[in-house]
Amino acid sequence: MAGNTFGEIFTLTTFGESHGEALGGIIDGCPAGLEIDFDFVQFELDRRRPGQSHIVTQRKENDKVEFLSGIFEGKTMGTPIGFIIRNQNQKSEDYDHNADVYRPSHADYTYDSKYGMRDHRGGGRSSARETVSRVAAGAIAKLILKQYGITITAYTSQVGDIKLLKSYLDLDLTKIDSNIVRCPDDLIAETMVQKIEQVSKKGDTIGGVISCVIKGTPVGLGDPVFDKLHADLGKAILSINAVKGFEYGSGFEGVKMLGSQHNDEFYQSRSLSSNGVNGVHTKTNNSGGIQGGISNGEDIYFRAAFKPIATIMQKQNTVNSKGEAVEMVGKGRHDPCILPRAVPIVEAMAALVLVDHLLRNKTNQL
Repeated sequence: MAGNTFGEIFTLTTFGESHGEALGGIIDGCPAGLEIDFDFVQFELDRRRPGQSHIVTQRKENDKVEFLSGIFEGKTMGTPIGFIIRNQNQKSEDYDHNADVYRPSHADYTYDSKYGMRDHRGGGRSSARETVSRVAAGAIAKLILKQYGITITAYTSQVGDIKLLKSYLDLDLTKIDSNIVRCPDDLIAETMVQKIEQVSKKGDTIGGVISCVIKGTPVGLGDPVFDKLHADLGKAILSINAVKGFEYGSGFEGVKMLGSQHNDEFYQSRSLSSNGVNGVHTKTNNSGGIQGGISNGEDIYFRAAFKPIATIMQKQNTVNSKGEAVEMVGKGRHDPCILPRAVPIVEAMAALVLVDHLLRNKTNQL
């Protein structure tokens, strides 16, 4: 099976299955001398872990990370960083009734067809539990970005038809973790939680949107052809389980505008800009901080659409591996809405992209 490594210079290779002994990863290309804040890394994992509230899966995992290599006396050595997160609360018997059944909208059928076998216990490598390794690596990437003054903040902006209509510029983003749905507007957050609770009681699931803003990005990240910054962000975000759409800047709403309305006019500020290019800014930011595939120093912002989780506690019609019609009902502990736990995953993948491009960019000029 290919496709387990992400990045070009700063790379992450993940391993493990949702019901195996452990999950983990190997980070390569991390510069030497980075001081690791272990509490911060664990904090990021805690934001993703299951069982943190009543609106997410009740699987009880501590998700404690164990670093095996690449770190000495609290600092990176420039060598591969190996780590594992042990599984502690698997209930594989919850999946025995699905051993020969293709669950609707899961990877069961495609996985079986491609590889000739599959791990029916939670989906194996296709399980969203794999993302725990991404969050651990993303936390280290965030520590690198911090040295450059770059911050990445994601939040839940929509659950079903309940939308947070305010721009991120009008929100207090420090309030994201103040509620269990991770929406920085308390009133909208309460309505979102109620919606998830209603859906969950019916044995159903619901999707939504996560918005993300990246501040402090310097000018010049990304390349103008196949390695556009927004293209790499798109690949990263679309690689997250349940993501069905990605848009940045004005996105699909931009099609309603004329070019004269959509163009971001440049202006020269009196003081040097934080992007270090003679104080050049744009009056608007419909470009989402990226032009020609290259960052322009403005805020990068994007949105990711998440489908409803496929495992529902209702009867569904499907087929088994013999092609026979069967009826099935979901069983076990699953998220009625993945958005609260997906917020740190979105941030982690964005961080991996930004760090990789920062390191790539160092080779472009003498």
